[in-house]
Amino acid sequence: MTDDDVVKLRALAESGDSDAVDQLVELAGERGDFEELRRLAAAGSRDAADELVQLASERGDMDELRRLADAGNRDAAEVLTELNDQGHCGD
Repeated sequence: MTDDDVVKLRALAESGDSDAVDQLVELAGERGDFEELRRLAAAGSRDAADELVQLASERGDMDELRRLADAGNRDAAEVLTELNDQGHCGD
């Protein structure tokens, strides 16, 4: 996918095209693009928020998990609790 394709998808997503949002979430997840996922999650994409939690968990990114948990993401809070219980606090 080219940069122009991504720009077009973003425009479609911003106009409310849920398929475009889904494609952006998938692409950002494949690329490990936290910034894109954060932007999509902030715009209301639950799938983007879920992908952020998954990526952060896989990478052991405690800061990202804390940021998400502090913003009210219950899944991130649960992952943090699990990781802390396993002794992976990352501090």
